[in-house]
Parts: sequence; C-alpha cells; structure tokens
Amino acid sequence: MTTAQIALSIVMIVASLFLIVVVLLQNGAQQGLGAISGGAETFFGSGKATAADKIFARLTSVVGVIFVIAALVLNLIH
Repeated sequence: MTTAQIALSIVMIVASLFLIVVVLLQNGAQQGLGAISGGAETFFGSGKATAADKIFARLTSVVGVIFVIAALVLNLIH
C-alpha cells in the first residue's frame, strides 16, 4: 500500500465513524405521531428546524461528499 492509499483509508474510516455519530444525533421525523399523544405542533412551530438540526444536516452532507470522493479516489488509485 502506498502512502496515499493509507491516508485515504484513514480519511474514509474517520468519515464513516463521523457520519454514524452525526446521523444518530439527528432528530427523527415523527410525522403524524404527535396527534396520537396530544402533542401536535402549532401552526407557527411546524416546519422550523432547530439550529442543531440544520448544523447536523449540513455536516451529514459535507462529510458524505468527502466520504464518496475519498472512496472514488481510492478506487481509482488502487
């Protein structure tokens, strides 16, 4: 294995672990379940994501792109 392959493998491992953690930290979409328990959203609260949700969504996208690019490059140089 060359140095570039080792470096890209490490990047992929770190990115995959980071993706797992970030996805698990995101809030799930519980559509329709709030009406059953009486916790339905009001008109003003619907569709608004919290700041943490926006950050986690952006991180998931960025790290996912990094992971895919690293996988493609690793495949091409292998």
